[in-house]
Amino acid sequence: MKKPFFATRTRRFVALAALLLVAGGAWLLWSAQRSEQHQRHEALVCALPAQPAGAKHPGMVWVPGGILALGDTVYPEEAPIRQIAVDGFWLDRTEVTNDEFAAFVQATAYTTAAERPVDAKAHPDLPADMLLPGAVVFISPTSVSGQGSPTKWWRYVPGADWRHPGGPATSIEGKGTFAVVNVTIEDARAYARWKGAMLPSEAQWEWAARGAKNQALPEHEQPAQANTWQGLFPVANSADDGFVGLAPVGCFAPNALGLFDMIGNAWELTRDAYTPSHAVLVSQNVEEPAPASARPSASGDLAQHVIKGGSFLCAPNYCMRYRAGARQGQEDDLPVSHVGFRTLRLAPAP
Repeated sequence: MKKPFFATRTRRFVALAALLLVAGGAWLLWSAQRSEQHQRHEALVCALPAQPAGAKHPGMVWVPGGILALGDTVYPEEAPIRQIAVDGFWLDRTEVTNDEFAAFVQATAYTTAAERPVDAKAHPDLPADMLLPGAVVFISPTSVSGQGSPTKWWRYVPGADWRHPGGPATSIEGKGTFAVVNVTIEDARAYARWKGAMLPSEAQWEWAARGAKNQALPEHEQPAQANTWQGLFPVANSADDGFVGLAPVGCFAPNALGLFDMIGNAWELTRDAYTPSHAVLVSQNVEEPAPASARPSASGDLAQHVIKGGSFLCAPNYCMRYRAGARQGQEDDLPVSHVGFRTLRLAPAP
């Protein structure tokens, strides 16, 4: 007796699904092993070009003023495009590094948000282990199923902080020139004040990232000269750019102004409060004198500030935020392993 067509087709489908699952698992394992091997041979330092002797503000570059077409058209929060006048300023040519942040901590005995217990009053619904000092860390998934939820690759890790970016078992030893991460807006402001500087506004940051050019609609392709994710996020990074994860600063060509890593590597904090569009801009003309707290915003949500530039986790299939006009909100009291910053100084032109 012949088997019903439906039953035969179902068995074939199940067999094919099982084969694909096994193949997918094997591919995922191979990819993970390849990434681990690649990381062992990645550069720990990238040489920066020497600045002229007697530079007015060492480690910074001058950004001339102009009119910026702020925003983009890929995601809703980037719109509407606004014409913004920007005065000239000095900006760190790289993201703040572990060595630079370590000098600040040594001089001030500062303790970052990730090294302190989480405010239970601000987060009454969190489980006990998420109230411990720590940070949110990217962990590549070990399963090919259920990849639609960010909880598959983001995990709160007690003991993760700027010295231990991936958790207590990790270290920044030998990685002094890597961008410091797992810092909050409060931490970044504290460092900036110590340096006699401030954080850039969203408009200042975007103007600098565009090379001081008024580009309303820049190219949207994944950039070659930036540390981003090549492959299928979040399960396979081919590391065609030379890095699986975070990179030392200055490993990719600078933009026209001499600024490194404005796109990719680590998201960068700005001093502007986050709004869900450019219809209303909340920008501070000067840096706020006091640290941010986990105070609720007008909407009742925890306060957020704008982050710019994308990170090493941005990929065409998931996060096309490797663009100057891209933006996102970052919770004020949430340290994350792909968020850093650079500082700005308001001073006369060279």
